[in-house]
Amino acid sequence: MEQTINCAEACVNGCVLGDKCPNIDSREAASKFIEETSLDKMLEIAEERLRKKMTEPPKWVFPEDP
Repeated sequence: MEQTINCAEACVNGCVLGDKCPNIDSREAASKFIEETSLDKMLEIAEERLRKKMTEPPKWVFPEDP
């Protein structure tokens, strides 16, 4: 029986499932990115994304009808 949890709430202080974590691939990819990417490159990526977001037109969100 597979255990399902809300990782955003349960794993605030670290993964509680260890090797059985359903997001282990994402965690490994994030660790690899952090190890192989310089802080300057990360800041450059963030600045590019912020610039792109600031130049996008506003997106309107309409509430769903009840």
